[in-house]
Amino acid sequence: MRTFRDRVRHAVSYEIIGLFLFIPVGVLLFNQPITEMSIVAIASSLVSTIWNFVYNVSFDKIMFYFRGTTEKNVIIRVFHAILFEVGLTISLVPVVAWYLGISLIAAFVMDITIVVFYLGYTFCFNLAYDYNFPIDEKKGEVHYSLNP
Repeated sequence: MRTFRDRVRHAVSYEIIGLFLFIPVGVLLFNQPITEMSIVAIASSLVSTIWNFVYNVSFDKIMFYFRGTTEKNVIIRVFHAILFEVGLTISLVPVVAWYLGISLIAAFVMDITIVVFYLGYTFCFNLAYDYNFPIDEKKGEVHYSLNP
């Protein structure tokens, strides 16, 4: 299982990279000013960071309970990414609608677009993270390997 320190690194790096990708894409896709998209992105990032940490710890504990391991194959990673985004969507759509002064439907459509973007990002990020920071299941330790 991943350590607390590793979980923090995972969540923070995920959000920082996500912000650098989301803000310019959001400005272009949704025709919103950069200040509005930046505020939405930063607020979403804070919620997402907390959700990311809680979700991943819970997911691993449940996986370990049912499978005896936290090793994730491609199918589990797809399931992992979808569940992550569903939880985030439920928490963010009402807030984004309120802040931007748009309907829940418009915010939901905006969110679906963002979810499609982040599904791919989440999947790729986690595959790369698992590759670069593998876990020794026997010792429960993270090993750092930035070699290809």
